[in-house]
Amino acid sequence: MAVAAEQTVLWSHDVLGLHAVADSAGAVRLGVAGQDWDRLSPLVEVTVTGHGRTWSGERFVDTTVGGRLAHRGRETVADGDRVTTTIRLKDPVTGLAAEIALMTGPGAGHLRSQVRLVNEGETPLRLESVSSLALGGLLDTGGPPDTGGSPTAGPTLHWADNDWLAECRWRRAPFREQVVPLNRSAHGHEGRGCFERSSQGSWSTGRHLPLAALTDPAGRAWLWQIESSAGWRYETGEREGAAYVALFGPDDAHHQWHETLAPGQEFTTVPAVLVGSRTGGLDAAFGELTSYRRRTRRPHPDHTALPVIYNDYMNTLMGDPTTDKLLPLVAAAASAGAEVFVVDAGWYDDDAQGWWDAVGAWEPSGRRFPGGIREVLDAVVRHGMTPGLWLEPEVVGVRSPLARTLPPEAFFRRGGVRVTEHGRHHLDLRHPAARAHLDRVVDRIVGDWGVGYLKLDYNVNIGAGTENGTESAGAGLLGHHRAHLDWLGSLLDRYPGLVLENCASGGLRMDHAQLAVTQVQSTSDQQDPARYPPIAAAAATAVTPEQAAVWAYPQPHFTPDEIAFTLTGALQGRIHLSGFLDRMSPEQSALVRSAVSAYKTLRPEIPAALPFWPLGLPAWEDTWLAAGLRGPAGAATWLTVWRRAPAPGAPRTPDDSTRTLPIPHLRGTGIRPAVHHPATSDATTTWDPTTSHLTVTLPRPGTAVLLRLAGDEDH
Repeated sequence: MAVAAEQTVLWSHDVLGLHAVADSAGAVRLGVAGQDWDRLSPLVEVTVTGHGRTWSGERFVDTTVGGRLAHRGRETVADGDRVTTTIRLKDPVTGLAAEIALMTGPGAGHLRSQVRLVNEGETPLRLESVSSLALGGLLDTGGPPDTGGSPTAGPTLHWADNDWLAECRWRRAPFREQVVPLNRSAHGHEGRGCFERSSQGSWSTGRHLPLAALTDPAGRAWLWQIESSAGWRYETGEREGAAYVALFGPDDAHHQWHETLAPGQEFTTVPAVLVGSRTGGLDAAFGELTSYRRRTRRPHPDHTALPVIYNDYMNTLMGDPTTDKLLPLVAAAASAGAEVFVVDAGWYDDDAQGWWDAVGAWEPSGRRFPGGIREVLDAVVRHGMTPGLWLEPEVVGVRSPLARTLPPEAFFRRGGVRVTEHGRHHLDLRHPAARAHLDRVVDRIVGDWGVGYLKLDYNVNIGAGTENGTESAGAGLLGHHRAHLDWLGSLLDRYPGLVLENCASGGLRMDHAQLAVTQVQSTSDQQDPARYPPIAAAAATAVTPEQAAVWAYPQPHFTPDEIAFTLTGALQGRIHLSGFLDRMSPEQSALVRSAVSAYKTLRPEIPAALPFWPLGLPAWEDTWLAAGLRGPAGAATWLTVWRRAPAPGAPRTPDDSTRTLPIPHLRGTGIRPAVHHPATSDATTTWDPTTSHLTVTLPRPGTAVLLRLAGDEDH
């Protein structure tokens, strides 16, 4: 369908097939090119107190001010491989001006958007929600009978639940199960509801990942991501028989966020991104998103070096390090091939009542390290590894002296009362005293002690945020979030080789705002190796593979299959080695060294590879799981396959030792699958180039295998 004569195209994205068009009155809408005007979305949706929406309900679209915003100019600027078009709008009633920056790159399949609002009117304006990106006409929603009398196939909705120990749990449902058909023609209105997901409190991924997707049976996919650690919400629903998507940062209803703009004041939203693929479904869309994430993060040598990390915590010292316990582990980790050794929680604990509610000063324990912590750190260096330490910088325990010596304004407060959660107070990094305190800590640890790796944890959900003066709690959380990112960037400015790991009780703050600055992401605190595979397999949906730290914690009491199982699952990301390696037999140690050696062979190919899932994104109880990395043209494809024992009470299959995996991008190729690790899995494979099916046999449950798929000349 062509653009109507009275409409003007202001911007277009040829790869995604999107455009922004203005009508003769200056209203601007965004969506799929060729769709009717009514299917497109107003370019910016803004809920302003006193103006509200034109159709009341659960949706944050159809806002009165958003519908009044009129075009008043645009400009396009190219900067390297980034092209940004800024479209300027203004509401003639309130004087609110909006600038939406639409960023992409030549040939790129992504669109990044951010909105800046300025009050150019004469009276204050109280904002309650602002879209970062809203667009319509994405996919026909289906439902009405086609000419043959049968229902047309509609889109499928994909979203991810996220929880402590249970990260990246993707779910899917027909769009029509979530947004039911209501017979718009009979009522004259769209529905009042939508499918929505949002964050709660300061764990941005404590309930869900800030991304979701729509796909259709033909392989078309739309995938979106919101980049915020301080509140986010997305919604998708129906407009005139087509799906729309609207992406938001924090809002008043869900996050206690509102922002009052006096005349001349401004506000900028968090970024959001949409990627799309015309064919290839979710695999293709996640490939585009992975490329976008790599393009938009801060450059760092760790993204290609990918050193093997040993961390003393998981199923090992569990926050109880001492010199005597650590020195044997340091030697064993170095012998296994580790290149970074991280002393996790507890190194500062000198308190008879425990350290949880006394943290904040980050001084080493004299009781745990009689010769000083430098004795352990120096031993790490002598063994050829980079020393690392754990910190939880944003909190101060209620019993810490810092809770009394730092000024009250340096902490989160609500209603004039300092916020306490799980025995901790929370620093507000906008306050110079809070930031100066943490700078002194890092300068001592990194600058004086020579630590090159910091694991930065975040183990409390502090709630809506902080009220500094008249600001809302949600606005305070957003302000702290932005100050926190700025502080992280300043550390890397001072110490360019420093590696920062982002952790929040595992993956509870696993968003791209954090990962565009930090180098490594803890994917989970999951301690059960049988429960980790669906997290490891789906981690590349939330983070680039080279940043996704997966625990591998072999133990002396494990069988050879159990040792291989926990190690193999970590080899396509960032191996986070743990376990009592110093207590292993020579045969067990050889299994660990073999896995680390296999990883070092693979890791040069990880930074350019894109993820795919031959069996689809894993479900939590799946017995068979598969996740792969597809290299660029001419490079190998890597594939990890897990076979877990059935869950208790699940139906038993007489012979469940074989699975067939479609690998369409290798159709017609004469590859020869090879077992890369472990040799003890007894895995066998068969490749059919005509159907592009790979048949894998794992004769025993509780085993896993890493395969390399390449032609004879590449082996």
